[in-house]
Amino acid sequence: MSTTGLLQTDLSAVVTAVNMVWVLTVTFLIFFMHAGFAMLEAGQVRAKNVANQLTKNLLTWSIGVIAFFLVGAAVSTIVGGITGGGSYSIGGAFASVLTPEAGSPTAWTGWLFGAVFAMTAATIVSGAVAGRAKLRAYVGYTILLAAVIYPVVVGFTWGGGFLGSLGFHDFAGGMIVHGMGGIAGLTAAWIIGPRLGRFNDDGTANVIPGHSLTFAVLGTLILAFGWYGFNVGTSAAPLTMTEGGEVALGSFSTVGRVALTTTLAMGAGAIGAGAVALARTGKVDTLYVANGLLAGLVGITSVTDDVVWPGALLIGVLAGAQLPIVFEFVEKRLNIDDVCAVFPVHGSAGMLGALLYPVAAVGVWNGSASFVGLLVPQVIGVVVIAGWTFAATAVVFGAIRALGQARVTPEHEREGLDTSEHGVDTYPEFEQPDAGPVRTDGGAPGAGAAASDDGTGADKVDDASGEV
Repeated sequence: MSTTGLLQTDLSAVVTAVNMVWVLTVTFLIFFMHAGFAMLEAGQVRAKNVANQLTKNLLTWSIGVIAFFLVGAAVSTIVGGITGGGSYSIGGAFASVLTPEAGSPTAWTGWLFGAVFAMTAATIVSGAVAGRAKLRAYVGYTILLAAVIYPVVVGFTWGGGFLGSLGFHDFAGGMIVHGMGGIAGLTAAWIIGPRLGRFNDDGTANVIPGHSLTFAVLGTLILAFGWYGFNVGTSAAPLTMTEGGEVALGSFSTVGRVALTTTLAMGAGAIGAGAVALARTGKVDTLYVANGLLAGLVGITSVTDDVVWPGALLIGVLAGAQLPIVFEFVEKRLNIDDVCAVFPVHGSAGMLGALLYPVAAVGVWNGSASFVGLLVPQVIGVVVIAGWTFAATAVVFGAIRALGQARVTPEHEREGLDTSEHGVDTYPEFEQPDAGPVRTDGGAPGAGAAASDDGTGADKVDDASGEV
């Protein structure tokens, strides 16, 4: 064998190894986002429900990732083939995941990369139904989401389905992962119903404060760190081999733009949410700023690879600014108890980012693409994904509710899910770990300190539960 042949063979192995190490590294970074979700959600629930929320986060990964491996990955391939007009084999789709062909060292690596995205979508739902959903109901839904509901969305899009053929653009899952998860969470929260004491008989809302603003902010920053894996990591092939046997940049060529636009949108989201909160209440609400930062990240995730940097600032600030407005609409108009604000953070921000793609797209700005030509696939994609997610989630949780398994009993809810579902006390040093006033002043979800709205300084008491 010639020296040239040896060199080309060695370079090919190097390219494969570098790409695999990159994918695995960012996959582990995305997995670490689950620590952020756990802290963010634990901070926004009552102290009596912290262990329950942490358990749900642990089981989301543990059970969901197995469901995705055994069923979900193949389902996405099958749906992509069916809806995209391509060839497919049901048996082959399952075989390619469970027993990849010899000589395909990247097959299982690619599966794991897809799995962490699936689990991100799944864990979003837990924050919307916190404090009253039965563990078995949430776990049952997680299995179906990981095995069917989310894979169908992937099949429509990244799996080569009809939305991908139409030109729907979602680089890293702003709509496919986050928008889908936010819509699923809102639907589940609507069907399960609000926590005790969340709404009064006349429909007015009481804000039940979370127990730790510190945990919530820590979780936010962990998620923001992991998001670089989510967005930048989607540039999943740093190197490629040319036909001439030379090494060149692969999809990594856009990595600088992705890193910059992700960072700018993150900052703009926090500013947008904080500014709207200040304008509406005269105060900069800490939790709105934290959730606004995440909303900015969600908004840019669909389009971060193909927008000009001023567009990243625009999308980020609008995604953050809509957060307080949409949360208040969900709370006061729809009377839906979205505990961790998952719909305004993930759902509406994800839809907004996808729809704003043509406004900031590089092709539109340099004249090489049509605004309408980019907008139409985005509108169709958002409508299809939202419609499928709502319908599938409504059917699943509707069936669970019909069986009487959707939520815990009122007695268990008052006692706390830590005790009733797990037999533990997260804060055993405190006799009443969940003590704290219930806000009625329209503040941010899960906000910390609170005061009564009657000017007396007395804490409000929920007559139904006897809790302060």
